[in-house]
Amino acid sequence: MHSTLTEHARCLYGDEYRPTSECGLEHGEHHFVEELTFADADSILAMLRELGPHVVDGCLPVWIRNLAYRLVLLQRPDEPALLREAAGNLWMHGPDWDHIAEDLKKRAGALEAD
Repeated sequence: MHSTLTEHARCLYGDEYRPTSECGLEHGEHHFVEELTFADADSILAMLRELGPHVVDGCLPVWIRNLAYRLVLLQRPDEPALLREAAGNLWMHGPDWDHIAEDLKKRAGALEAD
């Protein structure tokens, strides 16, 4: 078993910034998605920021990035900076999700206004 979510993602999808260690474990995407689903927000953010620090890069599939941000926002719905980070990810990989990104940006602004 991998010791962190980031390590599991790196092993499955690769890493644009550092070599991926040889791993003798079986890798099924469904196992990773299950781990991601139940991961805490800090673990998910660590994975996103380490494997794709500049939003436009990294080897994580877009659908995994979107799911990861969704799961983080479910755990931390009231953090304006995080809402904006998720919106930026959606804009970068849109335009299908531009309306959702705009809603996230508005929510962030409303939270800051309170």
